[in-house]
Amino acid sequence: MLNRRFLLAHPAHFIALGGGAGLSRLAPGTAGTLWAWAVFLLLQFWLTPLQMGLLIAASTLVGWWACTVTAQHMGVADPGAIVWDEVIAFWLILWLVTPTTFGGQLGAFLLFRYFDAAKPGPVRWADRLFKGLGWRGGWGILFDDLVAAFCTLLVIALWRSL
Repeated sequence: MLNRRFLLAHPAHFIALGGGAGLSRLAPGTAGTLWAWAVFLLLQFWLTPLQMGLLIAASTLVGWWACTVTAQHMGVADPGAIVWDEVIAFWLILWLVTPTTFGGQLGAFLLFRYFDAAKPGPVRWADRLFKGLGWRGGWGILFDDLVAAFCTLLVIALWRSL
């Protein structure tokens, strides 16, 4: 079911699957986060920080729709192939830590992947809060990654303050 045909069958699928990054057989969430990182680096050449923030906000709303529709079409509440949640969350992290070095971005990447994959405490709570198909479930797909982004940013802020 998950193939190029599904990816291109509906605009929501293309968005939710991160332009195809979610089709990765090996760690689609990591593939989606890497895709987000590459796209963010390119967008920095054309967008001001304010424009990037507006893009992230708009992409969150569009992503909510895309994740909802795609999950419904797949018949799965939170499919691993949906990576738009990683994209939005990692864009938010990079936007808020910029300017930083490559090492700072790599550290943010590793922290975010830890919080997203291991789902400690607050991320686990967020992952369980909004489940199911429909708009509530679509928001739930995004929400736990936004909480993982918050946890990542909290660790970075603590690190920077030391």
